Amino acid sequence: MLSAGAPSAFAFGITGQYRIRQPGGMSCPELRPRARSTSADGVAAKWMGCFRSPMMKTENKGDVVIVQRSEDLGAEGMEGSSTRRGIPEHLVVMVNGLVGSAKDWRFAAEQFIKKHPDKVIVHRSECNSSRLTFDGVDLMGERLADEVLSFVNERDGIQKISFVAHSLGGLIARYAIGRLYDPSNRFSPPATTNQFKEDGNWQGTIAGLEAMNFITFASPHLGSRGHKQLPLLCGLPFLEQRASEAAHLIVGRTGKHLFLTDDDGRAPLLLRMVEDGEDIKFMSALRSFKRRVAYANANYDHMVGWRTSSIRRQHELPKYHLLVEDERYPHIVHVDKGETNNAAEEASSDVLAQKYNLEEAMIQGLTQVPWERVDVSFQKSGQRYIAHNTIQVKSYWLNSDGADVVSHLIDNFLV
Repeated sequence: MLSAGAPSAFAFGITGQYRIRQPGGMSCPELRPRARSTSADGVAAKWMGCFRSPMMKTENKGDVVIVQRSEDLGAEGMEGSSTRRGIPEHLVVMVNGLVGSAKDWRFAAEQFIKKHPDKVIVHRSECNSSRLTFDGVDLMGERLADEVLSFVNERDGIQKISFVAHSLGGLIARYAIGRLYDPSNRFSPPATTNQFKEDGNWQGTIAGLEAMNFITFASPHLGSRGHKQLPLLCGLPFLEQRASEAAHLIVGRTGKHLFLTDDDGRAPLLLRMVEDGEDIKFMSALRSFKRRVAYANANYDHMVGWRTSSIRRQHELPKYHLLVEDERYPHIVHVDKGETNNAAEEASSDVLAQKYNLEEAMIQGLTQVPWERVDVSFQKSGQRYIAHNTIQVKSYWLNSDGADVVSHLIDNFLV
């Protein structure tokens, strides 16, 4: 029986199409009840809250909790079955964007668990939601780092970590991994340590874990200040200037960071985040991941421009009308595997000296490490005008055409 006296026990949930696993208690630290429940239904309720699944039916079967969505139950209420399995060792942290919430990643989380039910545990971050996303990239990054550490410390068996972030969440995650970075590397065999350093990959750990995938969807890596980086403004210089001056009035400190207007006696935060600082090693943290991937909308994204989301210069952008490369992913029109560093020139040793061209300085800084770039186009989709949300399938009913992009993410994911 599941009980408060058995901390090593774990519950499985099968919800029709996907499996949610919670080792040793709850899946969200912030949903702790005042008293621990000793019933199977009590344990199920604790972790079901994080995934916000539809109405479910639960049944206690020894040390296994069977859960199924009400709409998946047949006329006779037949349920699936579950077998005892090991605890997943790969933590996937999903981060929402501006004015978003954990539920934005619900569809993708379900697909992850469906594809890798015994290998990954998905945590959809809840520490930065709604108006909390106005607090600034640094404060949100600190909160995310604390949340990840809390999650990892409360669970045994986790060995690997990956981040999947949407929009502003990509910047938040980049800040958080800088805080979570540890230069030691207990996963690299001594014989191959030098090789990893020469290749510029897999140095150090994130939250004490092996860093695997760092993946962003339509994230403004270069900020929103440049020409057409906020497509909603139609590239009109007058509107872009006014937006830069007024962004903080709408979205608080986050607006200052996005438009690089924060001034506390130092360079703008996004510029500092393309190098290692004295206390936060932003680039070393990025370098520790085996993969860095930027999914970007080539068109119809009114919130985040193509250059900033794919970390490219204008002349480096491919033609978005290229033919679909793989029929399994009809909305993916170009893939750059990033085997080599695509920077046109080496990063300056003094990034701050290039403040006259902040976008170029950020590109040079970020491309010190290789990135895979996946260009997406919903040009032929009826959901193209909401491409910014469709690329992550924020809501399946509104953004279902992005399901193939999520499939591409999972099919190429290093587990």
